[in-house]
Amino acid sequence: MKKWRPFATLPEQYIGLQKIINNQVEGAQPVLTEEQMEQINFTLIEALHTNKQVYLTYYKQGQCITEAGFIQFVDSLGDLFIFIDDVFELKNKMRLSELVDVRLA
Repeated sequence: MKKWRPFATLPEQYIGLQKIINNQVEGAQPVLTEEQMEQINFTLIEALHTNKQVYLTYYKQGQCITEAGFIQFVDSLGDLFIFIDDVFELKNKMRLSELVDVRLA
């Protein structure tokens, strides 16, 4: 749905209005409890060993994004994991600290 923007006649105004709208949408990164982090860890390990598809919810640029994919590698010491997304089958590196939720499909 497009909203009517009466004051977006100049490009500079449009850019400024877009920044204001994006700042209103942004939220703070959720803080996870120790129990939630352990559950995420167990789900990641299970998905890695059984090669099951997972739904990853992660925090990026003020928004929580959910993607489906397969876990390929988990490095808990380096705070890194690699997953292959379901749509384009591309490898994505991500930090474990960005994860908000992991669910098995």
